[in-house]
Amino acid sequence: MRSYTEYLTFTVPTRMDFINISDKVEAALRKSGIREGLCLINAMHITASVFINDDEPGLHEDYKAWLETLAPFDPSPQRYRHNRSGEDNGDAHHKRQIMGREVVVAVTQGRLDFGPWEQIFYGEFDGRRPKRVLVKIIGE
Repeated sequence: MRSYTEYLTFTVPTRMDFINISDKVEAALRKSGIREGLCLINAMHITASVFINDDEPGLHEDYKAWLETLAPFDPSPQRYRHNRSGEDNGDAHHKRQIMGREVVVAVTQGRLDFGPWEQIFYGEFDGRRPKRVLVKIIGE
């Protein structure tokens, strides 16, 4: 059993966006040399997410609208108690909770073993500063 670790870094210029990172994860998998195993992809920040879904722009816009309905951006301390700490990102913590922290993808014959249309996305909910994503691959 071997393991390989790589960190991907991102600075998203907007407060909220989704970035397809499937190619970056596939590149890390190729570097690892692992042919059979598991690949963990983890957002290393509490206001960011990693999730799997379709790379369809309308769906991404729907997600943004849905998330804003559930947890609208409001920097005031009235809506989110968290903002009383001096932060303005209470909504981003809620959005991350909904979209998830990490995904695990099977590695089969040196490839990410996706279903039809599946892609890996980094979801940013409090952008404009450097963030990282952990890619940890274990297997043979």
